[in-house]
Amino acid sequence: EFTRIKTLSDLERELQAAQAAGQPVMLDFYADWCVSCKEMEKYTFPEPSVQAALAGSVLLQADVTANDDLDQALMQRFGILGPPSILFFGTDGAERTAYRVVGFKPADEFAPHVQQAFAVQPR
Repeated sequence: EFTRIKTLSDLERELQAAQAAGQPVMLDFYADWCVSCKEMEKYTFPEPSVQAALAGSVLLQADVTANDDLDQALMQRFGILGPPSILFFGTDGAERTAYRVVGFKPADEFAPHVQQAFAVQPR
């Protein structure tokens, strides 16, 4: 369900496509060695309430397992120290910085968080 991205240009391309389609975006920074990332994948993302909150949005995943120069550049662009970090972008393509999620969040907290993040209108 996630579209994998690797570079800043991948991200820009996906954000522009989502903006053109009028869709919000969730960007998940993930790594194979990240325990909290695995917990989000197993317990949070599959929950029906979370799936409903994410319906109609574009789901992107930046796999930063390698922690190479491209991964570092992508994380530095947003000031992220490491995964799991989840960012939300509105239909205008702008990040809703107040709604960043860092670390594990259970489905009963994540679903309403997603709804709020996507409901925010730009000023």
